[in-house]
Amino acid sequence: MSLIECAGLALLHRVDPERAHTLSLMALRSGLAPLPKPYVSPRLATTVAGLHLANPIGLAAGYDKNAVALAPLARAGFGFLEVGAATPRPQPGNPRPRLFRLTEDRAAINRFGFNNDGAAVIASRLARKPAGLPIGLNLGANKDSENRARDFAEVLATCGPHIDFATVNVSSPNTERLRDLQGKAALAALLAGVVEARAALPRAIPIFLKIAPDLDPQGLEDVAEVALASGIDAIIATNTTLAREGLKSANFGEKGGLSGAPLFEKSTRILARLSQLTAGKLPLIGVGGIASADQAYAKIRAGASAVQLYTAMAYEGLGLVPRIARDLDALLALEGFDTVEEAVGTGRSDWL
Repeated sequence: MSLIECAGLALLHRVDPERAHTLSLMALRSGLAPLPKPYVSPRLATTVAGLHLANPIGLAAGYDKNAVALAPLARAGFGFLEVGAATPRPQPGNPRPRLFRLTEDRAAINRFGFNNDGAAVIASRLARKPAGLPIGLNLGANKDSENRARDFAEVLATCGPHIDFATVNVSSPNTERLRDLQGKAALAALLAGVVEARAALPRAIPIFLKIAPDLDPQGLEDVAEVALASGIDAIIATNTTLAREGLKSANFGEKGGLSGAPLFEKSTRILARLSQLTAGKLPLIGVGGIASADQAYAKIRAGASAVQLYTAMAYEGLGLVPRIARDLDALLALEGFDTVEEAVGTGRSDWL
């Protein structure tokens, strides 16, 4: 980490976490935040659900909720970006405070509740997105919606012409009863509506499904079965967790979804089991607790074709992205892999 980046992070950690989040986006947009030099290697290039990635390291949804910093983030060394979540209508989200640092645990708890500017405004920004890497959108539902399943299709209809992939987010714990949509019948109906909305777009784009790490074994089997039958293109495993085991930080009891280091093992075990259940028929994207190349590599060996970062950057900065890329490249070379694809799933049994 550079001295400038270290100083910037130290300053941001002196203010309220949500204010720090906003300031970091402002710094990116204004050009005040230093951008790391991307690391490039042909060994890291890969294809996931038809998307060509310079490397398998993506930005998870939740950081750039409203697609306001696409250009600088596209130059920060990621292989792909996911913004949002977007809902049909703008909504303020849950009352503040709603974001909490757990510094001792290298983690965070949030209960934002899909605060965003709404699909129409976000679509106007995505229409001006930079070229050069895939940019997707996390789809959400309004808190007061009478038909949340329809909301996902509506956001896709509005924003779909301007994105490279869309993620159905039924796994956020911060909108009451949203996770009920992971049930077998409800999920099948929801995905059918989204796939139908995709068919009406000017071009077909991949549809991803983001799942919770708190599914029981039967629930995970049901999700895998529905996903395989639905016509979607990939699964993101996983969202934040409601579990609180082993935390040390003072804020561990706050309500909301826990992300960061404590999620790594739980989310990787879900990923490995999902890889087993889907038997290579759907690509998987591993998310949860990644803060190093070793952890990114563990996700890949557990079954992930690509990974996403978010919380670790609050502690390590954007420089974490090329560091993981460089060290992942070295790990792949050390183990005799010429491509990322060759390593996918080779260590799945370690997590089952």
